[in-house]
Amino acid sequence: MNATTNTPSSTLPKGSKLIHPYLQHLAAERQLSPHTLKAYQRDLENLIRLTAGKPLPELTVSDIRSAIVKLRSQSLSASSVARQLSSWRGFYAFACRRLGYAGNPCLGLRPPKAAKSLPDILSPDTCAQLLDHATGDDALAVRDHAMFELFYSSGLRLAELVGLDLDDVNLQIGEARVTGKGNKTRIVPVGQHALAALGAWLPKRQTLVHDNTRALFISQRGARLTPRSVQLRLNRRGLQAGLSQHLHPHMLRHAFATHVLQSSGDLRAVQEMLGHASISTTQVYTHLDWQHLAKVYDQTHPRARKKT
Repeated sequence: MNATTNTPSSTLPKGSKLIHPYLQHLAAERQLSPHTLKAYQRDLENLIRLTAGKPLPELTVSDIRSAIVKLRSQSLSASSVARQLSSWRGFYAFACRRLGYAGNPCLGLRPPKAAKSLPDILSPDTCAQLLDHATGDDALAVRDHAMFELFYSSGLRLAELVGLDLDDVNLQIGEARVTGKGNKTRIVPVGQHALAALGAWLPKRQTLVHDNTRALFISQRGARLTPRSVQLRLNRRGLQAGLSQHLHPHMLRHAFATHVLQSSGDLRAVQEMLGHASISTTQVYTHLDWQHLAKVYDQTHPRARKKT
Protein backbone atom coordinates (compact mmCIF):
# COMPACT_ATOMS: atom_id res chain seq x y z
CA MET A 1 0.00 0.00 0.00
CA ASN A 2 1.26 3.45 -0.83
CA ALA A 3 1.45 5.35 2.44
CA THR A 4 1.69 8.81 0.92
CA THR A 5 -1.01 11.11 -0.35
CA ASN A 6 -1.22 12.97 -3.65
CA THR A 7 -0.21 16.30 -2.07
CA PRO A 8 1.93 18.31 -4.54
CA SER A 9 5.58 18.25 -3.50
CA SER A 10 5.75 22.06 -3.61
CA THR A 11 3.26 22.31 -0.73
CA LEU A 12 4.95 19.75 1.50
CA PRO A 13 6.92 21.19 4.44
CA LYS A 14 10.67 20.75 4.46
CA GLY A 15 11.62 17.56 6.26
CA SER A 16 8.37 15.73 5.52
CA LYS A 17 10.29 12.80 4.00
CA LEU A 18 11.32 11.86 7.54
CA ILE A 19 7.78 10.71 8.31
CA HIS A 20 7.48 8.32 5.33
CA PRO A 21 8.96 5.27 7.15
CA TYR A 22 6.34 5.70 9.87
CA LEU A 23 3.49 5.96 7.37
CA GLN A 24 4.75 2.82 5.63
CA HIS A 25 4.83 1.07 9.00
CA LEU A 26 1.22 2.08 9.69
CA ALA A 27 0.13 0.86 6.27
CA ALA A 28 2.04 -2.44 6.17
CA GLU A 29 2.12 -3.58 9.78
CA ARG A 30 -0.93 -1.97 11.36
CA GLN A 31 -2.98 -2.11 8.14
CA LEU A 32 -4.61 1.26 8.69
CA SER A 33 -6.96 2.59 6.04
CA PRO A 34 -5.82 5.18 3.47
CA HIS A 35 -8.12 7.72 5.13
CA THR A 36 -6.45 7.17 8.52
CA LEU A 37 -2.98 7.31 6.97
CA LYS A 38 -3.76 10.70 5.43
CA ALA A 39 -4.87 11.97 8.84
CA TYR A 40 -1.56 10.87 10.40
CA GLN A 41 0.36 12.48 7.55
CA ARG A 42 -1.49 15.79 7.96
CA ASP A 43 -0.82 15.81 11.71
CA LEU A 44 2.89 15.16 11.30
CA GLU A 45 3.33 17.66 8.48
CA ASN A 46 1.54 20.20 10.66
CA LEU A 47 4.08 19.54 13.42
CA ILE A 48 6.87 20.37 10.97
CA ARG A 49 5.14 23.62 10.04
CA LEU A 50 4.46 24.57 13.66
CA THR A 51 8.12 24.10 14.55
CA ALA A 52 9.36 26.12 11.56
CA GLY A 53 10.95 23.14 9.87
CA LYS A 54 13.29 22.29 12.73
CA PRO A 55 14.56 18.72 12.13
CA LEU A 56 12.28 16.20 13.81
CA PRO A 57 15.13 14.38 15.59
CA GLU A 58 16.09 17.68 17.27
CA LEU A 59 12.69 18.69 18.64
CA THR A 60 12.45 19.06 22.41
CA VAL A 61 9.65 19.02 24.94
CA SER A 62 9.64 22.80 24.77
CA ASP A 63 9.16 22.69 20.99
CA ILE A 64 6.19 20.34 21.30
CA ARG A 65 4.68 22.46 24.07
CA SER A 66 5.00 25.56 21.89
CA ALA A 67 3.35 23.72 18.99
CA ILE A 68 0.40 22.84 21.24
CA VAL A 69 0.07 26.49 22.28
CA LYS A 70 -0.01 27.51 18.60
CA LEU A 71 -2.72 24.95 17.90
CA ARG A 72 -4.82 26.28 20.77
CA SER A 73 -4.38 29.83 19.45
CA GLN A 74 -5.99 28.65 16.19
CA SER A 75 -9.23 27.96 18.11
CA LEU A 76 -8.99 24.23 17.49
CA SER A 77 -11.08 22.05 19.76
CA ALA A 78 -9.39 20.23 22.62
CA SER A 79 -10.11 16.89 20.94
CA SER A 80 -8.39 18.02 17.71
CA VAL A 81 -5.31 19.11 19.62
CA ALA A 82 -5.28 15.85 21.57
CA ARG A 83 -5.49 13.86 18.33
CA GLN A 84 -2.50 15.66 16.85
CA LEU A 85 -0.44 15.19 20.00
CA SER A 86 -1.30 11.49 19.90
CA SER A 87 -0.10 11.29 16.28
CA TRP A 88 3.16 13.02 17.18
CA ARG A 89 3.71 10.78 20.21
CA GLY A 90 3.14 7.66 18.11
CA PHE A 91 5.61 8.82 15.49
CA TYR A 92 8.34 9.45 18.06
CA ALA A 93 7.73 6.12 19.76
CA PHE A 94 8.30 4.45 16.39
CA ALA A 95 11.31 6.67 15.59
CA CYS A 96 12.97 5.76 18.90
CA ARG A 97 12.51 2.04 18.21
CA ARG A 98 13.32 1.93 14.52
CA LEU A 99 15.09 5.12 13.44
CA GLY A 100 17.53 5.70 16.26
CA TYR A 101 15.97 8.88 17.71
CA ALA A 102 17.36 9.72 21.12
CA GLY A 103 14.06 10.37 22.87
CA ASN A 104 10.37 11.09 22.61
CA PRO A 105 9.73 14.82 23.25
CA CYS A 106 5.99 14.17 23.60
CA LEU A 107 6.32 12.06 26.73
CA GLY A 108 4.88 13.66 29.82
CA LEU A 109 2.79 16.18 27.89
CA ARG A 110 -0.92 15.97 28.56
CA PRO A 111 -3.46 17.01 25.95
CA PRO A 112 -6.04 19.64 26.87
CA LYS A 113 -9.13 18.15 28.43
CA ALA A 114 -12.12 17.98 26.15
CA ALA A 115 -15.67 18.16 27.36
CA LYS A 116 -17.19 14.72 27.14
CA SER A 117 -19.98 14.60 24.60
CA LEU A 118 -22.43 11.75 24.69
CA PRO A 119 -23.64 10.28 21.41
CA ASP A 120 -27.15 10.92 20.16
CA ILE A 121 -29.28 7.83 20.53
CA LEU A 122 -32.71 6.71 19.44
CA SER A 123 -35.27 5.40 21.90
CA PRO A 124 -36.65 1.87 21.41
CA ASP A 125 -39.95 3.38 20.26
CA THR A 126 -38.18 5.58 17.70
CA CYS A 127 -36.21 2.60 16.39
CA ALA A 128 -39.44 0.65 16.05
CA GLN A 129 -41.07 3.56 14.20
CA LEU A 130 -38.12 3.73 11.81
CA LEU A 131 -37.77 0.00 11.17
CA ASP A 132 -41.47 -0.88 11.04
CA HIS A 133 -42.28 1.81 8.50
CA ALA A 134 -43.20 0.06 5.25
CA THR A 135 -41.77 1.72 2.14
CA GLY A 136 -42.69 -0.80 -0.57
CA ASP A 137 -41.51 -4.14 -1.93
CA ASP A 138 -39.20 -2.96 -4.72
CA ALA A 139 -35.60 -4.15 -4.53
CA LEU A 140 -34.12 -0.94 -3.11
CA ALA A 141 -36.76 -0.61 -0.38
CA VAL A 142 -36.26 -4.25 0.65
CA ARG A 143 -32.49 -3.75 0.63
CA ASP A 144 -32.74 -0.65 2.81
CA HIS A 145 -34.97 -2.44 5.30
CA ALA A 146 -32.48 -5.31 5.54
CA MET A 147 -29.57 -2.89 6.05
CA PHE A 148 -31.21 -0.93 8.83
CA GLU A 149 -32.49 -4.02 10.62
CA LEU A 150 -28.97 -5.45 10.53
CA PHE A 151 -27.48 -2.17 11.78
CA TYR A 152 -29.73 -2.14 14.82
CA SER A 153 -29.65 -5.90 15.36
CA SER A 154 -25.87 -6.25 15.43
CA GLY A 155 -24.46 -2.80 16.26
CA LEU A 156 -22.31 -2.52 13.15
CA ARG A 157 -20.16 0.38 12.05
CA LEU A 158 -21.02 1.88 8.67
CA ALA A 159 -17.79 0.61 7.07
CA GLU A 160 -18.46 -2.85 8.48
CA LEU A 161 -21.94 -2.96 6.97
CA VAL A 162 -20.92 -1.96 3.44
CA GLY A 163 -17.92 -4.31 3.66
CA LEU A 164 -20.03 -7.42 4.28
CA ASP A 165 -19.96 -10.17 1.66
CA LEU A 166 -22.57 -12.86 1.06
CA ASP A 167 -20.61 -15.55 2.86
CA ASP A 168 -20.13 -13.33 5.93
CA VAL A 169 -23.74 -13.87 7.04
CA ASN A 170 -25.09 -17.25 8.15
CA LEU A 171 -28.88 -17.11 8.12
CA GLN A 172 -29.21 -20.63 9.51
CA ILE A 173 -27.45 -19.95 12.81
CA GLY A 174 -28.09 -16.21 12.96
CA GLU A 175 -24.52 -14.88 12.92
CA ALA A 176 -22.40 -12.49 10.88
CA ARG A 177 -18.63 -12.33 10.51
CA VAL A 178 -17.57 -8.69 10.64
CA THR A 179 -14.21 -7.13 9.76
CA GLY A 180 -13.71 -4.05 11.92
CA LYS A 181 -10.97 -1.54 12.69
CA GLY A 182 -7.42 -2.78 12.32
CA ASN A 183 -8.70 -5.58 10.07
CA LYS A 184 -9.90 -7.43 13.18
CA THR A 185 -12.66 -9.99 12.70
CA ARG A 186 -15.45 -10.72 15.16
CA ILE A 187 -18.69 -12.72 15.17
CA VAL A 188 -21.91 -10.88 16.01
CA PRO A 189 -25.44 -12.22 16.52
CA VAL A 190 -28.18 -11.39 14.02
CA GLY A 191 -31.71 -11.12 15.39
CA GLN A 192 -34.88 -12.62 13.95
CA HIS A 193 -36.17 -9.40 12.40
CA ALA A 194 -32.86 -8.83 10.64
CA LEU A 195 -32.72 -12.45 9.47
CA ALA A 196 -36.22 -12.16 7.99
CA ALA A 197 -35.31 -8.88 6.27
CA LEU A 198 -32.12 -10.40 4.83
CA GLY A 199 -34.08 -13.43 3.65
CA ALA A 200 -36.40 -11.10 1.74
CA TRP A 201 -33.47 -9.11 0.29
CA LEU A 202 -31.38 -11.96 -1.14
CA PRO A 203 -33.85 -12.89 -3.94
CA LYS A 204 -34.18 -9.20 -4.83
CA ARG A 205 -30.40 -8.90 -4.86
CA GLN A 206 -30.23 -11.47 -7.66
CA THR A 207 -32.16 -9.11 -9.94
CA LEU A 208 -29.52 -6.38 -9.52
CA VAL A 209 -26.20 -8.20 -9.27
CA HIS A 210 -23.58 -7.90 -12.04
CA ASP A 211 -20.04 -9.23 -12.51
CA ASN A 212 -20.49 -11.83 -9.75
CA THR A 213 -19.80 -9.33 -6.96
CA ARG A 214 -19.84 -10.91 -3.51
CA ALA A 215 -21.02 -7.75 -1.73
CA LEU A 216 -24.07 -8.36 0.44
CA PHE A 217 -25.55 -4.92 -0.18
CA ILE A 218 -25.36 -3.58 -3.72
CA SER A 219 -26.60 -0.53 -5.59
CA GLN A 220 -29.15 -0.38 -8.38
CA ARG A 221 -26.24 -0.81 -10.81
CA GLY A 222 -25.02 -3.94 -9.09
CA ALA A 223 -21.92 -2.48 -7.40
CA ARG A 224 -21.05 -2.57 -3.71
CA LEU A 225 -23.00 0.10 -1.88
CA THR A 226 -21.02 3.15 -0.71
CA PRO A 227 -21.15 4.57 2.83
CA ARG A 228 -22.56 7.84 1.49
CA SER A 229 -25.44 6.03 -0.19
CA VAL A 230 -26.35 4.35 3.09
CA GLN A 231 -26.32 7.69 4.91
CA LEU A 232 -28.66 9.25 2.36
CA ARG A 233 -31.03 6.29 2.34
CA LEU A 234 -31.27 6.21 6.13
CA ASN A 235 -32.09 9.88 6.37
CA ARG A 236 -34.69 9.45 3.65
CA ARG A 237 -36.19 6.51 5.53
CA GLY A 238 -36.39 8.63 8.69
CA LEU A 239 -38.30 11.37 6.87
CA GLN A 240 -40.69 8.82 5.41
CA ALA A 241 -41.27 7.40 8.89
CA GLY A 242 -42.15 10.85 10.21
CA LEU A 243 -39.05 11.35 12.37
CA SER A 244 -38.06 14.98 12.87
CA GLN A 245 -34.40 14.45 13.83
CA HIS A 246 -31.60 14.07 11.31
CA LEU A 247 -30.41 10.46 11.26
CA HIS A 248 -26.96 9.07 10.63
CA PRO A 249 -26.01 5.36 10.59
CA HIS A 250 -23.95 5.47 13.78
CA MET A 251 -27.11 6.36 15.72
CA LEU A 252 -28.36 2.81 15.14
CA ARG A 253 -25.09 1.44 16.53
CA HIS A 254 -25.44 3.69 19.57
CA ALA A 255 -29.06 2.59 20.00
CA PHE A 256 -28.05 -1.08 19.82
CA ALA A 257 -25.37 -0.64 22.50
CA THR A 258 -27.54 1.42 24.84
CA HIS A 259 -30.61 -0.79 24.60
CA VAL A 260 -28.65 -4.03 25.09
CA LEU A 261 -26.80 -2.54 28.06
CA GLN A 262 -30.01 -1.27 29.64
CA SER A 263 -31.55 -4.73 29.35
CA SER A 264 -28.55 -6.87 30.30
CA GLY A 265 -26.12 -4.70 32.27
CA ASP A 266 -23.31 -6.77 30.71
CA LEU A 267 -20.70 -4.21 29.69
CA ARG A 268 -18.13 -6.80 28.61
CA ALA A 269 -20.59 -8.49 26.25
CA VAL A 270 -21.50 -5.15 24.68
CA GLN A 271 -17.79 -4.34 24.29
CA GLU A 272 -17.22 -7.62 22.45
CA MET A 273 -20.21 -7.19 20.16
CA LEU A 274 -19.21 -3.62 19.29
CA GLY A 275 -15.60 -4.61 18.64
CA HIS A 276 -14.15 -2.04 21.04
CA ALA A 277 -10.49 -2.61 21.87
CA SER A 278 -10.87 -0.91 25.25
CA ILE A 279 -13.66 -1.20 27.81
CA SER A 280 -13.34 2.56 28.44
CA THR A 281 -14.76 3.21 24.96
CA THR A 282 -17.82 1.14 25.78
CA GLN A 283 -18.32 2.83 29.15
CA VAL A 284 -19.84 5.89 27.47
CA TYR A 285 -23.03 3.85 27.24
CA THR A 286 -23.14 3.46 31.01
CA HIS A 287 -23.37 7.27 31.17
CA LEU A 288 -26.25 7.18 28.71
CA ASP A 289 -27.95 4.53 30.81
CA TRP A 290 -27.48 6.65 33.92
CA GLN A 291 -29.00 9.65 32.16
CA HIS A 292 -32.04 7.53 31.37
CA LEU A 293 -32.35 6.35 34.96
CA ALA A 294 -31.91 9.86 36.31
CA LYS A 295 -34.65 11.15 34.03
CA VAL A 296 -37.03 8.42 35.18
CA TYR A 297 -36.17 9.21 38.80
CA ASP A 298 -36.81 12.93 38.33
CA GLN A 299 -40.17 12.23 36.73
CA THR A 300 -41.44 9.60 39.17
CA HIS A 301 -39.89 9.87 42.63
CA PRO A 302 -42.13 11.83 45.04
CA ARG A 303 -39.14 13.61 46.59
CA ALA A 304 -37.57 14.42 43.21
CA ARG A 305 -40.55 15.95 41.42
CA LYS A 306 -40.84 19.71 41.54
CA LYS A 307 -43.95 21.07 43.19
CA THR A 308 -46.35 22.85 40.84
